[in-house]
This record gives sequence, C-alpha cells and structure tokens, in this order.
Amino acid sequence: MTFYHHNPTIIRRCHPPPSFSVASSLQHHHQQQNQTTNQENNNKIIRTHNAKSTSLIFQTTTTSQNEIFNLLELSKTTPQFPGSIYQNKNNPSAIQEIFDNDHTNDDDYEVIMKALEIRRQVTLDIFIQVMRKEGRFGITYATNLASKLFPEFIDFIMIQAASLKQSPEFANSSFNVRVKDCLQTSNVIPLIRWLKHNELSYPQIGKLICSSKGNIESIKRTADWLKSIHVNGRYIGVALLRSGDNILERTTKELDEIIFYLEKNGVKKEWMGYIVSRCPELLTFSMEELKTRMNFYFDMGMNEKDFGTMIFDFPKILGFYSLDEMNQKVAYLKEFGLSHQDVGRLLAFRPQLMGCNIEERWKPLVKYLYYLGISRDGMRRILTVKPIVFCVDLESNIVQKVQFFRDIGVEEKGIGSMLVKFPSLLTYSLYKKIRPVVIFLLTKAGVSRADIGKVIGLGPELLGCSISKKLEPNVKYFLSLGIDLQTLGKMIADFPMLLRYNIDILRPKYRYLRRTMVRPLNDLIEFPRFFSYSLEDRIIPRHKILMDNRINFKLRYMLSSSNDEFHQKVEAAVQRRQMFESGISSNFALDSSFDNSSEYKIDDDVGVDEIIDELSDDEISDEFSNNEIIDEFSAHED
Repeated sequence: MTFYHHNPTIIRRCHPPPSFSVASSLQHHHQQQNQTTNQENNNKIIRTHNAKSTSLIFQTTTTSQNEIFNLLELSKTTPQFPGSIYQNKNNPSAIQEIFDNDHTNDDDYEVIMKALEIRRQVTLDIFIQVMRKEGRFGITYATNLASKLFPEFIDFIMIQAASLKQSPEFANSSFNVRVKDCLQTSNVIPLIRWLKHNELSYPQIGKLICSSKGNIESIKRTADWLKSIHVNGRYIGVALLRSGDNILERTTKELDEIIFYLEKNGVKKEWMGYIVSRCPELLTFSMEELKTRMNFYFDMGMNEKDFGTMIFDFPKILGFYSLDEMNQKVAYLKEFGLSHQDVGRLLAFRPQLMGCNIEERWKPLVKYLYYLGISRDGMRRILTVKPIVFCVDLESNIVQKVQFFRDIGVEEKGIGSMLVKFPSLLTYSLYKKIRPVVIFLLTKAGVSRADIGKVIGLGPELLGCSISKKLEPNVKYFLSLGIDLQTLGKMIADFPMLLRYNIDILRPKYRYLRRTMVRPLNDLIEFPRFFSYSLEDRIIPRHKILMDNRINFKLRYMLSSSNDEFHQKVEAAVQRRQMFESGISSNFALDSSFDNSSEYKIDDDVGVDEIIDELSDDEISDEFSNNEIIDEFSAHED
C-alpha cells in the first residue's frame, strides 16, 4: 500500500478502480497532495539537463529574473551540451551587449567565458582527431601543431561552425559535425601535409596558418609562386613568415611585377630564388617604394651589372633597412673623404657595410684606429682596400690581434702603419692563421725571438701565406742552396718578403746570379732583395751594361738605384777607370768605406801599390790605414 500511495498513476494504470469509497478517499488524498506540489512548484524551478550552468546563473545578482527565464526557455527548445551559449531570437544582440559592457567582474561574464572555453576545447579536440584520422599524423605532432594554432585558427573554426547553425542543411546537426565539416571545407589538413613535405616545421606551419586569417588557399597559392621562382623548400616558410601578412593578400600578378622590375635592372632570373629567400621583405613593397630604393643606389653612379651583383651578395641592402638609415650610413662614409660615387663603388664591392650600425660598430672602431696613430687617410685606405674590417667585432677580433702584435715585439708606432699597409691582417683568425705563422717563423725559418717583431712589422703579408704551400717550400729551397738556418733567419729579418716569392721565380734568378754573373753565395746573403727585382727588366740589362764597360758593382748599388742614378754611377766609374789607366790624373778616389759594403770593386789587374800611390793623403781616412787597404786587397785577390 505504501508503493501505491506514492504512485497513484501507476495504480490507476495497472489495476481496475476499487470500490467507490476507497476511490473517493484516494481522490481526496491526491487532491490535497497535488495542491501541495503545485505550491512547491511555484517556488521552485524544474531542473533541466543544463543544471550546472543554471545553478551558476541563479547565483548572480545583476541578471534580471526575466532574462534568466528567457535563457531557460531557449534551453528547452534546443538540446545543447554543457557550456553552450544561447542566443535570444527576439533580441539577437543580447550576448553582444554583455561583451560590450564592462562586466569583467560580473558572474554572468564569467559564465559566458567558461562556455566559450568549453567550446574552444571541443573544437581543439576535434581538430586533433581529424589530423590523426584523415591526415595520419602522430599524436605528438598533431598536439604540438594544434597548440600553435590555438586560439587564432581554432576560434576561426569555432565561429564558422557556430554560423553553420543558421544554415538549413545544418540546422539539426551537432556542433561536432559542423566543426568537422568546416575543417574539411577549409582543406587545412592537406595544406599541413604539403607544408610539412616542403620542410616547414610545425611552429612555422602554425604561425603561417594563423596569419592567413582563415584564407587557407592564399598560403598554397603563394607557396606555389615561390617555388616557381626557385625558392628552396625550407625557405618557403621563412619567406612567407618574414614577408608578413601582406604577401598573402597580394595577387600573383603584383608579385610577378616586382620580379620583372628587378630582372630588368640587372638582377638575373636565376638569382631570384636566393634573393627572395634571404630578403622576402622585397615582396611587400609597392612599385613606387621599390623604385625609390633602387634609385638610391643608381644615383651613386652604380650601373645595372654592379647593382645586380650587389643585391646577390647582400639581398638585405635593398629591402631590409629604412631609407633614413641608409642615408645616414652613406653620409658617415663620406666623412672619410669619399665622394658620392666612391661610396657607390664601395657598396657595390662590399654591400655588407650597409648592415653595420654606426653607433655600435663604426664609431668605436674609428676611435680605436685613431688611438693606434692611424690618420683619416689611413682609415680611408683600410676602408677601400678591405672594407670588411668595418664589419668585424672590435673587442673580440681587432683588440686581441693588436695585443698579440704588442706581445711579440712589434713597435707601437709600427702597428698602425702595419694595419694600413696590410688591412687584410685584421680579417685573419688569430689562432688558426696568425699564431701558427709566427710559430713557424720562430721554429722552422730561423727567425730569432728578438727579430720576430721586426719581421711581422716589415712584412705583415707573411701572415697571409699558407705554411704548407708557400712558407715551408721556400724555406726548404733556401736551405738547399747551402744557407744555414740561422743565416736564413737573418736574411728574412732583413727582407721578410723573401718567403713570399714563388720558387719558379727564384730559381732562374739564382741560376743567373751564380752561372752568368759568377757571383758568390755571400753576395746573395748580403743582399737578399736581389730576388725582388725583375730578371728580364733590371738584372740582365744592368749586368750587360757593367760588362760592356768593364766595371763591377755590388748587387746593392747595381739594382737598388733608379735608371738615371745607375747610368750616372756607370759614367763616373768609367771615367775614373779611364783616367786611372791613362795615368793622366792622380785624383783617383775610392769610396771612403773601402770594405765589403763599397760601391765599387777593384779590378784584379790593378796592383795595390799603384792604388796607394794614386791616393792622396787627404783622401785616405784616418780610420782606414794603408795596411788595412793592403789586407783588404789581399783578401780580395784570394
């Protein structure tokens, strides 16, 4: 009876009505119970399937009672899942008004944001599922890529799916079905696979898709165009991302116009892919801005060929820097005494200068070079001969090398002149190039520790020579001539450039010296600069003149003087010889220092007594006695 008492409807359905008295009693009881239930229902809202959201809404104090009931009425008409957002058909802007008003701290705003987060998470989960099922991506890759697309692209799909609710075709479809349809319609999964095939990383893919603002087809179209100008696969993503959103909004015709104009002004077609890969900002310029930037360099006297090679060497010089920054750098370079055309030639040869910062790079370097005693003319020479010096780091490169030169004994004043003489020295590696050469000169070439600073100061070009291909073969050649290592070290200290000549040039000169001129090896040791003179243009012609006139000079006086000075010396020597032979004059003068450094040598046919008789008392130096002359002449005859 208790079960029947609490379930009168079941009693009426399962059993025939009892006697009248019992029915009247039960009916009276049920009437009282129904009245009590109706009173409770008047004060109580019936629970719906969206009870969690409803309970949160009832906690608010700012939402009116009518808005709550209207929202609940919408929940009765359309089945929804927890977190759904309802829109009032009679007032479609009700939700928008909530967002427009400042309800950041209100509970109703919090409820709506929670509902958005739920739908956003549902969209994200569906996207990962579609990537794994249709795209056959791994769970890790799909999750990582989805994190890069959150929230921009995920919100775009969520809004698209919500808008499909107004379409009759999807009026009765669930939110999940609409999300999947949006993903399939956008072709984002095939695009992701294609971009991954072209070596784009998932951060690049995610950033690129988000920057498309839903226009997925523009990514594929622009990427195909980049491939048509030979942009490599791994640079496609870099070009698309660095060029910004503007490139995805441009038509293929506009992009072709930029490429055609560059090609017309000296940039070869086969270079376009390389240039765009390293400076995709070029694709964002309008034609007016592009022409302005190109005329900036043409106004310096640069021709189309130089302009094209300049862009190929350093593509950023055209599209990366602002015009104001470019003008400031050109003006600074002119302060070294360069003209506008000189700067143009300099930039054509070394466009990387445009990438250097004036305050951080150039001014500290100029101040340091001035401290080393280098004048503005010297700096101009360094800039024109090796402009890359103005691009290297001062502290980690130049300062360390200068300190190394001080440590090995190069004079302070000589460091500045050395850098001006050979600016390429500052571009060599200290530990891979400079120090190994110095160690080789000290250990293998016989240069003493006291002379190494002098050798480097006089011949800094040695530091640019290869040890295995240049220095070591030359040292072996000189040692093979019978020169000992210590003597070779002194020769190098006297003439450091001795090790820079090719052996094919040294060999014929040495052969001519020993076989034709019949000079001893000691003459070469005393004057190693002999190898610096041309065999055909100076050594052979001057030797013939001496032979024709029957006179003989030391190598130093034979070769070091100019042509006019040499002929004057020859005439004077011939005149003295003729006067001596004729016995007309007793004013036969010998050089005051009648030793191995004498300019002239004595003929073997002349006796020492005749020479002494011809010398007057005032022509003989007090420091050089007759006995010394006799000894010297005797040594010469031996």
